[in-house]
Amino acid sequence: MMELIKSVGELEYQIDADAAHGMKVPVKVFANESLLKKMIADRTIEQAVNVTMLPGVQKNVVVLPDGHQGYGFPVGGVAAMDYNEGIISPGSVGYDINCGVRLIRTSLTEGQVRARIMDLMSELFSTVPAGMSKREGCIDLSRSELDEVMTRGVPWLVDRGYATKDDLGMCEEGGHIEGADPQMVSDVAHKRGMPQLGSLGSGNHFLEVQRIDKIYDKEAAEAMGLHNEGDVTVLIHCGSRGFGHQICKDYLSVCEKSYHKYGIDLPDRQLACVPNLSEEGEAYKKAMRAAMNYSWGNRQAITHWTRKCFERVFGQSESDLGMSLVYDIAHNSAKAEMHRIDGADRKVIVHRKGATRAFPAGSPEIPQKYRWIGQPTFIPGSMGSASWVLLGKPNSLELTFGSTVHGAGRLMSRTAAHKTFNYKQVSEELRHRGVCLRSKTKYDVVEEAPQVYKDVDIVADISHRLGIATKVARLVPMGVMKG
Repeated sequence: MMELIKSVGELEYQIDADAAHGMKVPVKVFANESLLKKMIADRTIEQAVNVTMLPGVQKNVVVLPDGHQGYGFPVGGVAAMDYNEGIISPGSVGYDINCGVRLIRTSLTEGQVRARIMDLMSELFSTVPAGMSKREGCIDLSRSELDEVMTRGVPWLVDRGYATKDDLGMCEEGGHIEGADPQMVSDVAHKRGMPQLGSLGSGNHFLEVQRIDKIYDKEAAEAMGLHNEGDVTVLIHCGSRGFGHQICKDYLSVCEKSYHKYGIDLPDRQLACVPNLSEEGEAYKKAMRAAMNYSWGNRQAITHWTRKCFERVFGQSESDLGMSLVYDIAHNSAKAEMHRIDGADRKVIVHRKGATRAFPAGSPEIPQKYRWIGQPTFIPGSMGSASWVLLGKPNSLELTFGSTVHGAGRLMSRTAAHKTFNYKQVSEELRHRGVCLRSKTKYDVVEEAPQVYKDVDIVADISHRLGIATKVARLVPMGVMKG
């Protein structure tokens, strides 16, 4: 694979389209040399090449600097398919539909929180369900209530006092995407979704209490309410839980049984797909949107209980604590968008798997509050490492279909992590860094050790240098809660 990759600019590599091998478009890789070598070492680049063979693929397939091997489609990958002639692919969205990140600001300082960090993390740990415990969610839904969450998303939580109208305005899509249909969601998915709303889950999902380590863009930071270095924030990273997983599983099965009849040749069975406008494609999109709305609702419920925990520990209201939502953004989705391709505006389905929107200033999809600066986007770290706040820029539309990175990207498999580290090592290192850890299991802590990920600062820097999303602020953890 290495011999096919050529450097075409600083931090940009390309594999040219090769019709003889079924490639319809090139692959563009945005990385430094070290990250590129890691992508070649697993199947990241090979998987991106496979995506170029799918019907209706446009312009080029993108691999971002956090790219690594995924299920069929690389994590940290972006691909746009023609809306009318292209395909829709559940595996290219992923199992955790609308896994995403939201940032909450506070008016508290590091000193105020450091003095109560043990109490605060214990309160959060006892209040917000995490892991695979029998008490799965904060809000136990009936089937009809779940159907409402699927169709309405965060507005359903506003009506019930779990969210404010300000929260609604600070979510991507306003916390609600049109076109969801509960009838396209299986009974099994319903059963998995009813008890899980408001739960963190396990794996790489987390809730972190953080401090602002450094501000790089004062104007953008001020607009987001991130005023001073040393101020405290909360970052929540989770998705649609078992509900979204089941929807992906169900529709992968549908696609595996259906793609033959549409004459689709698959380079990899994990890329099972159907035409975007087919009956099966429309059904998947309706179910996927239901999972997206559920996921926004899930993060909102966790936000509500997080605010209540802060209120109890610090003896002030969430308003007095300044706990407003900065933004909430998805990083596993497929959306209809307009993009300029070969000199013409074209309607496409943009598959982002481990990639977030990073639209520039003026884009109508951005909340009015931020439209003059660009879209906030976040790179969550891993326990002891930093997280980043970035700002979408015009280069994203030219280079990456309006996208940027979603995380650091794994270097090491979960199996390899267990062979390399143990819980005592990881927990002691975090304690040495001044991070208070609360976790349901030792297993997930080892799997998510900071060393199993790429250097998040390097990944953020590449996004910044490419001009797809630029640095606003660096955040570092004070307390971490995991499943």
